Amino acid sequence: MPTLFRFLVVCAVIAGSIYGAMVALVTFVVPQERDVTIRIPSERVNPPATGTVRN
Repeated sequence: MPTLFRFLVVCAVIAGSIYGAMVALVTFVVPQERDVTIRIPSERVNPPATGTVRN
């Protein structure tokens, strides 16, 4: 049983440190807002017609 208890304590310490790092990031890091422009080629939006035309 001591090995299982030690393993669970180590897992709890690792999970706690990860949780603490996430809380610290949320608390202390302020994201900067900026405009994002993505250019999409017209061939991708309006692909050329292929094949035969059916009436």
